Amino acid sequence: MVYRTRLIIGLSLILSTVMLSGCSGIGFPGVYLVNIDQGNIVDQDMVDQLKPEMTRRQVRFLLGTPLVEDTFNNDRWDYLRVVRRGNDTLLRRKLTVVFEDDVLVDVVGDFVSENWPEPNPEVSTEDSQESTEQASSEQEST
Repeated sequence: MVYRTRLIIGLSLILSTVMLSGCSGIGFPGVYLVNIDQGNIVDQDMVDQLKPEMTRRQVRFLLGTPLVEDTFNNDRWDYLRVVRRGNDTLLRRKLTVVFEDDVLVDVVGDFVSENWPEPNPEVSTEDSQESTEQASSEQEST
């Protein structure tokens, strides 16, 4: 009798443990999961205001304090933002700002457009046509 009671209790404990561990991946229905927003909020407008040769102070004013300031490389700041709901990552953005001699030289990340740094303004097409006409008239006169 005692043996049979112990066997039933042992089997019920094993069965309940197996059933509860099987439900851990499903989650409880109707339970609200909070979005967890971590890191720096950096948007496209902020990154578009970055210009080469800006100082560290100007960059910090525009983007805020970086999430990661590398202790081994003082010329690199990392701005990270992650939004999660439970185990699911909803949003992940990264922006890296690189300095050289305390001035901004490079920006790499999700918000950077392909034309950064801004190209030097080239001579307009009207000016180039005028210079071409002047050069051809000078060649004709010689």
